[in-house]
Parts: sequence; structure tokens; C-alpha cells
Amino acid sequence: MRHLPREPEAFCEAIAETLRKQFADQKIRMVGPLDVMIGSRHLALGNLYRMVRCEPDRGPQLVKDFLDGLQEGDLVGDLTLPLSLARGRIMPRLQSAMIFDRLDPAQVAHRPWVNDTVIVYVIDLPRVTVSITTEQVIRWGIGIDEIDELARANLSRYRPGLEVKLVESEDGGRAAVMSALDGYDAARLLLDGFHERLAPQLRGDFLVATPARDVLVAISADPPNFVDRVRSRIHRDFRRLPYPITSDLFLVTRDGIAGTRAA
Repeated sequence: MRHLPREPEAFCEAIAETLRKQFADQKIRMVGPLDVMIGSRHLALGNLYRMVRCEPDRGPQLVKDFLDGLQEGDLVGDLTLPLSLARGRIMPRLQSAMIFDRLDPAQVAHRPWVNDTVIVYVIDLPRVTVSITTEQVIRWGIGIDEIDELARANLSRYRPGLEVKLVESEDGGRAAVMSALDGYDAARLLLDGFHERLAPQLRGDFLVATPARDVLVAISADPPNFVDRVRSRIHRDFRRLPYPITSDLFLVTRDGIAGTRAA
């Protein structure tokens, strides 16, 4: 598979053919332009397709890593991990509420958030992350509030010294970029002290963009033409990048974080 097709349906068929070899004992069928069924299990390929489109030269390796992670996730998901082992590995992820177009929200440990996003929780293992189900939370005998506290505390310790890159435009607008490309860049918007850390550089209350999982850009609330330029770029990234979250901006103030969708 040296060259992957650019058309979604052809791309999906190429991945389905690979899956038929990898899961020879199960029925593999396409059910949408970027959707495959492995037996009774639904597999969405939209993020993989976007990853390959962004890095076409690495397409075959990205597909291999994706499928390897799929198998490892299945193996880990079948294990009953005790809370004593999982506690230090529970992490938050910010995702679009549209994930529930294909998932049952009653089965996913999550918390609704602003801008039509949700906070979901995963167990971060060395080679794979596994989503936490509501069944797992019940088995552990704790509530979603404690899961959220554990996740945020673990995130704050994950890379405490992560550098912030500050950029200033010719018209006076400022942008602060946090980029570790570790799967938790957007989730860092949830960290305590986020406003206190960036407000001095961004001249008070500011806006944040999280178009995709590995993008977090905080920008000054003015001048308006600077914000408009950033907003246009965010819309393009939201349509292009894998693991999209939202094209809307968040307003970060001393009192908390608000969505801008309604406004």
C-alpha cells in the first residue's frame, strides 16, 4: 500500500481490504464513505483519512500504526484494570459533542462542556489510550466528579514545564501557542490557572481556539481584524486536521471559560 487513494470511498475500500486480511475471521463491510463495520463493531476512518491527507508520504506507516493501535486497544479494553493501577493514568480529552452521532452517550464516561464540546476520559498507556466507559466507572465505585478531578490533576503533572510560544502580529494582536503534539494540547484549556498564566501576555481576558486535538492557540481579544484572521485560519484547520473539535472560540476570563457559539 505505497500510495493511498485521495477519494474517501476509495481510501475506505483500501483500508477495508487491509482489515479483511488482519481480521480474517470477521466480516468486513463498508457502511459509508469513511465508515467500516468489523463484525458488529463500527470503525470510523475520518481521522485516519485526515492524517494521511496531511502527511501523504507517511500514509502507509500511519495506517499501520492506526491498525496496530486498534488491536492493542482491543486487548487492553478486554482487561479489567483496577482503579489502583488506572488512577495515575486517567486523562481528559476535549472532543466535539458530535462523537455521540455514532456513540451511545450512556456508555461513555464524559461531561458536557461549552461550545458543543464534551470532556471525555481515557486511560493513557504507553502505546495506546483506552476510553473509559460508564460501566468501568461504576465498577470502580466512584463518580464522574472524581474521575474529572483525577484527570485534571494528572494532566497538570503531565508536562508541567511546557513552553508557551508568544507571537505578535504587525497590527498588535498577540497569540500564545502551546504545542506538545501528545494528544492533550487542546485539553490543556482545562488546566487551573490558565487565565493567570496567559492574561499578562495577552492583555487581560483572551480567546482560545481548539480546532483539533493537537492545537491550542490563545489570542488577544483585539484588534478585531487580527481576531478575524485567526478565526479564518481556525475554520480551515477544523475542516482539514484529524480529530477536529470545534471552529468556535472560547472566552477565557478570571471567572472561568465561556463558549462563544451563542454570541
